[in-house]
Amino acid sequence: MTDEPVKEGHSRRAFLRGTAAAGAGMLAATAARAQTPDPLITEVQPWASEFGDAVDATPYGMPIEFENHVVRRNVEWLTESTASSINFTPIHALEGTITPQGCAFERHHSGAIELSKADYRLMINGLVDKPLVFTYEDLTRFPRHVTTAFCECAANGGMEWGGAQLEGCQFTQGMIHNMEYTGVMLRDLLAEAGVQPEGKWVYVEGADASSNGRSIPMEKALDDVMVAFYANGEALRKEHGYPVRLVVPGFEGNMWVKWVRRIGVYDQAVESREETSKYTDLMPDGRARKWTWVMDAKSVITSPSPQVPIHHGKGPLVITGLAWSGNGRITQVDVSLDGGRNWTPARISGDAKPKALTRFHLDIDWNGEEMYLQSRATDETGYVQPTKDALRAIRGNNNVYHNNGIQTWWVHADGEVENVEIA
Repeated sequence: MTDEPVKEGHSRRAFLRGTAAAGAGMLAATAARAQTPDPLITEVQPWASEFGDAVDATPYGMPIEFENHVVRRNVEWLTESTASSINFTPIHALEGTITPQGCAFERHHSGAIELSKADYRLMINGLVDKPLVFTYEDLTRFPRHVTTAFCECAANGGMEWGGAQLEGCQFTQGMIHNMEYTGVMLRDLLAEAGVQPEGKWVYVEGADASSNGRSIPMEKALDDVMVAFYANGEALRKEHGYPVRLVVPGFEGNMWVKWVRRIGVYDQAVESREETSKYTDLMPDGRARKWTWVMDAKSVITSPSPQVPIHHGKGPLVITGLAWSGNGRITQVDVSLDGGRNWTPARISGDAKPKALTRFHLDIDWNGEEMYLQSRATDETGYVQPTKDALRAIRGNNNVYHNNGIQTWWVHADGEVENVEIA
C-alpha cells in the first residue's frame, strides 16, 4: 500500500487527529449496538441450522442473489439497435481494480459473434517476408505474457460535454473495464513473419461483420500490444472477443479489435470509413483532430455517487474511486469536498500499475452538511486532470470523445447524490 504524503497545509498530526475522531465515532456506534439484544446474534438462524448448497449446485460459480443488482446496464435510447450499442460497467458497485468479465462493459458494432477455437484463423500479411496464417493452437505455442490494462471507450463521459446529463456513475463513466490479460505479444508474431523496413503501420481487422478495422503505428505494435486469449484467468467471454482479441494498453477502446482475424503491415495508415468519419475530436472552428488514441489521466469518485447515496447518516465515511492514465502510472489523486476550492491527497490503495485502473480512498468524518465531491488525478508524466471548463475552452461543447474532465457529485444533507456542474 502506498500512502501519499499529506500536503497543502494539512499536517500529519491534524490528519491523524481527524482519523482518530472518525475511529472514535465508529467505536461509539458499534458499542451502542452491542448493548442492544440483537436476535441475529442471540438466536440461531436458519442458515446455521441446516445444510447449504452442495458443491455441484452451481458448476460455474455465480454471485449470490443479494448482489443481483451488480450488473451491466444499457441506455436504451443511445443507439438504434443493441447489436451496435454499449453496456456500462457497474463501477459504483465494485471495489479493488479488477473488473469481473461478467460485469465488464461491452461495445459492439455488429453484435457479439460465436467463433470457436477450431474455426479461428489469424492472418499476417502485407509488407512482411513470410505471410502467415495462425490457428488458435499455433498462437498458444508462442511465449506467454500477462498484463493488466484498462480498456476505455473514447466516448466515456461523452454525453457530459454539454453539461451534467445522466444520474449514475455507471452511466457517466462506466464505459471502462480493467482486466488481467494473458496472451502473446504482437511483436513476436510480427517477428515470425518478418516486418520489412517499409512497414510503418499495422492495420487490424476483426472477424465480425463490421470488421472494425483500425490502424496502429508500428512503434506501438512492437511495444506493448498483446494478442490475448485469457482475461482474469479464464477464456475471453464471447462479448469480449472469444477466442482472441487485441489488447492495446493506454489507447482508446475502439483500437482493441475483438475476434481479430487479420493484421496487415503497410507503409502508411489505412483508414476505415468509420475511423475517418467518427473517431475524431471536433473542434470549435469546424476542424477535427484525428488519431488522438491515448486516453489522458482521469478519475472518478465511485462512492458516494448517485447510485450509492449515504444511508448511514453523519459520522465515518469512506470516499473511494478509480483513477487511470494511458500515459503510465497514477502518482497522486486529490479529493475535494467543496467543488475544487480545497484539495486533500487521497490514499492510493494497492499497486499503481501503468495504464491500469488505480483505486484510491479517503476516510473522513462527515458532519452531515452538503458536499461537492471531486477527484483529480496526476500521472507519472506530471499531467494533471483538467476541469471540464478547461477542456471546453479548447475543444468547445460539441465534442463526443476524450472527455477526461473532473466529475462533480453534489451530496445533499440527506445523503442523496446528484450529478451536477458548478461554476
